[in-house]
Amino acid sequence: MLNTIRHGQATDLPPLVILHGLFGSARNWGVIAKRLSDQREVIAVDLRNHGQSPWRDTHSYPEMAEDLAETLPDGPVDLIGHSMGGKAAMVFALQHPDRVNRLLVADIAPVSYSHSQMQFVDAMRAVDLSKVERRSDAAAQLGDLGVEPALQSFFTQSLDVKARRWLLNLDVLAAEMPKVLGFPEIKAQFERPALFLSGGMSDYVRPEHRETIRALFPAARFAKLPKAGHWLHAEEPRAFEKSVRVFMG
Repeated sequence: MLNTIRHGQATDLPPLVILHGLFGSARNWGVIAKRLSDQREVIAVDLRNHGQSPWRDTHSYPEMAEDLAETLPDGPVDLIGHSMGGKAAMVFALQHPDRVNRLLVADIAPVSYSHSQMQFVDAMRAVDLSKVERRSDAAAQLGDLGVEPALQSFFTQSLDVKARRWLLNLDVLAAEMPKVLGFPEIKAQFERPALFLSGGMSDYVRPEHRETIRALFPAARFAKLPKAGHWLHAEEPRAFEKSVRVFMG
């Protein structure tokens, strides 16, 4: 079972489930989750090898989808996934279409990407945790390693300062990075409503991806937050929240 953080109370509306991206956690979504819980229960999930969820030796999207199948309520949920979490959400919707009411995929497509995230794994592994008394100590070391301030803050949210350990299974994430960047071949369709919401300043979801998206999600719609990049929920939280409310009804 995956660790979850629940906000609000169950109502007549389906629970809203939020899946974070690579190196993230359920805690990263606290503000948005709390705001969206004014009308329904919101469940933020720690995916495997992240946050307070169990560490596993592998990190593939079919495995993440099965983790979700074991963790989430049996009835249909409304599902949001960002980046890696968006891919996990897509695979879950394709493999368990009866358990998803509406799907919102934030700034990712069901394709393989060529960029690597290994520089960030290497930077976090290079932090001397024996010298860390507070998060700012780790952030300073990351800065010395060339990590920009916004990402310093993001990464150190997954640091257990007292235990001097990362809440990220960095060795497995490094070994499984090709699977994280890829997308499995799935011969299925999710025919219910799906919104692919991207950042206007991001190039993760390109026009040439739309044919692939529609082959898997024939009811797919597309929208952009013009002023946002890949981290659209963090850069434009109010606009992101509004898009969720409009799409989820």
